[in-house]
Amino acid sequence: MAPVLLSLGHGYSARALSRLLLPRGWTVHGTTRSMDKARELGEEGVAGHAVPGDLSGPLSEATHLLISAGPDEGGDPMLKVLREEILRKAPQLEWAGYLSTTGVYGDHDGAWVDESTPLTPTTRRGALRVAAEAEWRSIPGLPLHIFRLAGIYGPGRGPFFKVRSGRARRIVKPGQVFSRIHVEDIAQVLAASIERPDPGAVYNLCDDDPAPPQDVIAYAAQLLGLPLPPEEDFETAEMTPMARSFYAESKRVRNRKIKTDLDVRLKYPTYREGLAALLAEETEKGAGD
Repeated sequence: MAPVLLSLGHGYSARALSRLLLPRGWTVHGTTRSMDKARELGEEGVAGHAVPGDLSGPLSEATHLLISAGPDEGGDPMLKVLREEILRKAPQLEWAGYLSTTGVYGDHDGAWVDESTPLTPTTRRGALRVAAEAEWRSIPGLPLHIFRLAGIYGPGRGPFFKVRSGRARRIVKPGQVFSRIHVEDIAQVLAASIERPDPGAVYNLCDDDPAPPQDVIAYAAQLLGLPLPPEEDFETAEMTPMARSFYAESKRVRNRKIKTDLDVRLKYPTYREGLAALLAEETEKGAGD
C-alpha cells in the first residue's frame, strides 16, 4: 500500500517535505485555515482540507502523521478537535512527527545545548511548545518523533528583500547568537526519520554555525554588493516587543544527532551556503521571467 501523510497545519516546512514525498509516490493530505489555501495546496499535488472540517477520511487513510500547527494557551489546536480520533488511530500509524522549536531550551548565554538539555523556556512561545510536546507524548501508542527547529529560512524567507529595500538593520547585542536551518534541510531530516523510525526520538534541526544576527545581514549585503546597514545597539534600538523578544535567548544548538542517527548531510551547513543558494535561485528565476 502506498504511504499516506496527513499533515496537520501544512505550512512552510511541511510543504517542503511534500515536495520530496510526492515524486516518490506518496499521497499527502494537508490542513489549512481557508478554502483558498486548500485550493493552493491542490495545485501543488497535496489534497487540501480547510479546518475546522471533517478529517475522518484522510485520518483513516494516513500511515504517517506530521503536526506543525502552533499551540496556544488552550493547548494544541489539533488535539482540541481530533484527540479521540487520534487516540484510536495512533497504534496504526508507522510514524508521527511533531515540529517544535529550540526555544524550549530557554536562554543559555550563548552556551551549547543538545537534546538532553533540560527544558527551561523563558518565553511564552517556548513554554507553549513544551506543553504541546507533552500533550502529544501522552497519546498511547503514537510513534512520536519530536523535531526542535531553529530559525527557519529559505525561498521567500531570507534577508535579501530588507537589504535591498534599505530596511535591514544590524541589531548588535554582545554575545547574542542564533541557530538557523534551511527549509530544505528540515525536509530532508524529516524524510530521513520517516525512513528510519525511532519512536520517542528527539532531534535538533539546525545548521553547523550559530551566528550573531548582524553577521547574517552583513553577508547578505555583501552578496548583493550593497552597503552594510548601520549597526544599532540593542539597548537603544527601536523594536516591537515581538522583535525584542527574539533577543531574550542566546544559545548554540548542537545538531550531532541528525548526523549520527539519521545519516543526514546538510545541504546548507552554514548560512553562507544557504544565502548564496537563495540568491542564485532568485537570479535564475529573474532571468527566466
